[in-house]
Amino acid sequence: MRPGDRIVDVGCGREGLLALDRAHEIVGVDLRPQPDYPGRLVVADARAMPFGDGEFDVAYCNSLIEHIDPAERPLVAAEIGRVARRWFVQTPNLWFPLDPHTLLPGYQFLPTALQRRVARLGAAGASHEPVRLLDAGELRRAFPDARIVRERVGPLTKSLIAAGPR
Repeated sequence: MRPGDRIVDVGCGREGLLALDRAHEIVGVDLRPQPDYPGRLVVADARAMPFGDGEFDVAYCNSLIEHIDPAERPLVAAEIGRVARRWFVQTPNLWFPLDPHTLLPGYQFLPTALQRRVARLGAAGASHEPVRLLDAGELRRAFPDARIVRERVGPLTKSLIAAGPR
């Protein structure tokens, strides 16, 4: 990011990017109110954000897209590309052996009904909602103008980043 960039943090949660960066103007967007969010928060759906075209220099989206229904991911990707001139979208890699939400091996490959039954055994506990992780091809289809970067742990790809536009 460049000095002076305006950033929208899509799916910011309680603190999001503001936990790491207080130097930029960052507007958080989350579907739910986040009473402790330390900056400007807009409660909105990532599929239809209430911002103008190109209103932000950068859209930052960390570990949100896997929580979106696969049929609606193109809407979120289009909105990210609409509201910002550049974007950084990170998601856990489907093929990493541990599911990052539960820390259970192979959890991401289980049917949804079975995920609900075994989620309580993992780090997220019984409150974990099933998610559908992406592989590099799915991320590229969602963000065709992006460069796909692989974050590695040794020889394994832990997560994927769509950085764009190329």
